[in-house]
Amino acid sequence: MNEQRMKNSQVELLRLLTSRLERLSVDSIWARRASGLRGSLIKALESADAGNAYPPEHLEMLIERSFEILRNAAREIPDVEALWPRQ
Repeated sequence: MNEQRMKNSQVELLRLLTSRLERLSVDSIWARRASGLRGSLIKALESADAGNAYPPEHLEMLIERSFEILRNAAREIPDVEALWPRQ
């Protein structure tokens, strides 16, 4: 039961990461890098939806790489408050 819950939480995390990677600005270099990664995430999700096992070490690598790309893409977002005139 606990293993099934862990699998479900990983699948939900993969869905969330796939969605977030898809939302990256097309102007970002990270969006281009995320494209192939999203394909791998979708394959892993399809495998999970079909009830097939996916190598845990591969899932961990996909998750870590997804977070790395999202962190780097977030660094490209300008700090709007810093651009506001001070009063």
